[in-house]
Amino acid sequence: MPDQPAASLLTLDVERCSPEVVVILCHGKLISTTGNILYSQVCKLLPGTKKLTLDLCDVNYMDSMGLGTLVRIYVSTKSAGCQLILKNLGKRVRELLGVSHLLGVFTVIGENGIKIGF
Repeated sequence: MPDQPAASLLTLDVERCSPEVVVILCHGKLISTTGNILYSQVCKLLPGTKKLTLDLCDVNYMDSMGLGTLVRIYVSTKSAGCQLILKNLGKRVRELLGVSHLLGVFTVIGENGIKIGF
């Protein structure tokens, strides 16, 4: 992979819906070089947040390190008493979560906010 800054591979839009509810829209690749960008942003938002949604509709690629980042975020949010929701999983993200048997661990909702049971 060419030497691209990690920030150009993953960008985040943070939307605070209320003082306790945050949505992070992720754009790009969730890979080894970009995972800390997302994790750091989540850690900054955790104090006072009760519900955090990661909207992954624009994540066009995720590798095993990206999967590890999602697990780290899950553990951190759980420890902070915050509910984590994954929204709009793309094909690659869904495949990785399925193969690793993690789909049932996360709360996943679809496009229209409908919870998807696994």
